[in-house]
Amino acid sequence: MSRKLTFFIVDDDPFAIRLHTGLLEGAGHTVFSTTESARAVELLLEQSVDCAILDIMMPGLDGMALLQRLRSEPRLRELRIVIVSGKQFEYDRERAYAFGVDGYLVKPVDPVTFVSRLQTIIDDPIEVRYWGVRGTLPVSGSKALQYGGNTSCVSVEFARGELLIFDAGSGIKRFSDFLLAQKRTRLEAKIYISHPHWDHINALPFFRPLYQQGNEIEICGASHGDIDMRELIVAQMDGIYFPTKINEFAARVYFRNLREESFRVSDRITMHTMLLNHPGNCLGYRVEYRGRSVCYITDNEIYPKESSHHNAHYVAKLADFVRGTDLLIIDATYTDKEYAGRLHWGHSAITPVVELAHRAQVKALHLFHHDPDQNDEAIAAKERSAVALLQAMDPAILCLAPSEGQIFRV
Repeated sequence: MSRKLTFFIVDDDPFAIRLHTGLLEGAGHTVFSTTESARAVELLLEQSVDCAILDIMMPGLDGMALLQRLRSEPRLRELRIVIVSGKQFEYDRERAYAFGVDGYLVKPVDPVTFVSRLQTIIDDPIEVRYWGVRGTLPVSGSKALQYGGNTSCVSVEFARGELLIFDAGSGIKRFSDFLLAQKRTRLEAKIYISHPHWDHINALPFFRPLYQQGNEIEICGASHGDIDMRELIVAQMDGIYFPTKINEFAARVYFRNLREESFRVSDRITMHTMLLNHPGNCLGYRVEYRGRSVCYITDNEIYPKESSHHNAHYVAKLADFVRGTDLLIIDATYTDKEYAGRLHWGHSAITPVVELAHRAQVKALHLFHHDPDQNDEAIAAKERSAVALLQAMDPAILCLAPSEGQIFRV
């Protein structure tokens, strides 16, 4: 942790208090503690504390009852509260979140990640991580080392553990390997497919959490006429095309058809969708969380202003959709010169994308979905071009082309 914080541990297990105190003090933080839960509210009101850590199973006043009392105390409204308990049941986790806890960790804690996980809960960021940034086809070789060669996949994760995955191109296999290395169990995730072109769904069958019992995964996206999301995924895993069928998924898997709409993902996360200018039904997504937002707009053609195909109404609607977002991830497949020979292919050039970011007053712009013929230097040149354009329009907008594996916190 970069900031030095003050913690207050309430736990009837002296060993747990010693362990957690040692880990936190070892990272330079101040720790108070008590084994008497009945006195915790009184003691917390006497101290200036950033985060309270509560056990659940305690005599006198259990952790859930204590959590409710703390949340009813006006002077502790800004206090972050984390439950650290040996109870791994989903019922207890959901109940704690309903009562207003900020995070829920399970004992025994991992001494390597315990402090960093607490920091994440306290800072409460939206964590955006790139697993594939290219379009059309995966690319391999020495010319695709800086940005990576996998196709579209971006994960968005929240402090409470909500996990959203945007697209399932070849990058989702890399994400799958990461999750397995973390040994994460009982994974709950929602996969939002922009559209079912191959570079956005081709590695979904390689997402290992789908084959693990106890996981719960919802696959969402736009239906295509009379073909719904379930049929789209089942078709690509037909025995003709793939050796494993959908009935071999061991996780609980759900499907949801989306249109242009707004809905709640959880009590604190809202999703908005918009149909994009691309062959077939393609959706853009806007995730809103506690006053912050991330927009994922890939496979979208913005016709330049000088083009006879320019649609002012559509551009205005798109600008309103992404307006003021903290992070705009957007299709910027071509240079302006390349785009001239790729009209109506469903992808955008740099200048219209930069103009959109300026018009919508976004805070950060990430260039995404690079053409497979572009090597690392070509992508870097696109980035330099976009930055130069923004310098003339709005230098405050941060612009870059992210690489596979990069993490950004909003």
